[in-house]
Amino acid sequence: MTILSLRAGRLAVDLAPAAGGSIARFAIETADGAFDLLRPADGAAMACYPLVPYSNRIANGRLVVGGEEIILKANWPGQRHPMHGDGWARPWQVARQGPGSAELVYEHDGQDGWPFRYRAGQVFRLDEDRLAVAMTIENLESRPVPAGLGLHPFFSRDADTELACRVEGVWRADADVLPIDRVTVPPEWSFAHSRPVDDVILDNCFDGWDGRATIRWPRRGLGLTLEATEPFRHLVIYVPKGRPHFCVEPVSHANGAVARALLPAGAALAGEIAFRPFML
Repeated sequence: MTILSLRAGRLAVDLAPAAGGSIARFAIETADGAFDLLRPADGAAMACYPLVPYSNRIANGRLVVGGEEIILKANWPGQRHPMHGDGWARPWQVARQGPGSAELVYEHDGQDGWPFRYRAGQVFRLDEDRLAVAMTIENLESRPVPAGLGLHPFFSRDADTELACRVEGVWRADADVLPIDRVTVPPEWSFAHSRPVDDVILDNCFDGWDGRATIRWPRRGLGLTLEATEPFRHLVIYVPKGRPHFCVEPVSHANGAVARALLPAGAALAGEIAFRPFML
């Protein structure tokens, strides 16, 4: 597998274009050695991958567009509901590469998986103080079709790792992690003030996100701010039990709601997500 390596100051990023246009590693050099801010790739399990043209699950693969019902095939091991789109499972092309940046492109023909044609792009820029990922999706159809964007990073997790973010509401989910209803964020799920992620088990979509989240690894003396522009105003927080990682995923639409996010013919949806490490 070909790896594109970007380096700037204490930061290092490895990209895997053929493995879903994913980040294979994002690390920072500290006085104690390199620390992986994201879980390093292990086989097919990447550190971070793009969510195009939709995030999370589509119940039973049923999509209704302009009164037409479309049934999508399952696309994820062990899941009967299609999940996370096409980008994570397809090779991306390297459109441009430099010492501190790279542009990856994926064009979908609508023949396998998602039934609509689109072009997706990611531009990675690594500076001495941050990694920025600019994402785009362009509708190649001659009519409005559903389209969304998201990023799925797996953050390294210690027993004392903390998260802080401000949101307005959350979707409760059923046993298949499908949304049931939207409620005000209960206190036990609130990260309005920094708190350990080990306090909860979550796999839920939040809305009304202000575009900023802060992660801290206190015993390592490190932190990271995650900042996102429009249209990323939903946040999926996934905290599995007993795993060495957790996810804070900026996305453009609520779980299962991509059919209500129509992109006009020839139009593009775009936004940027930045990871900025800092010392505590």
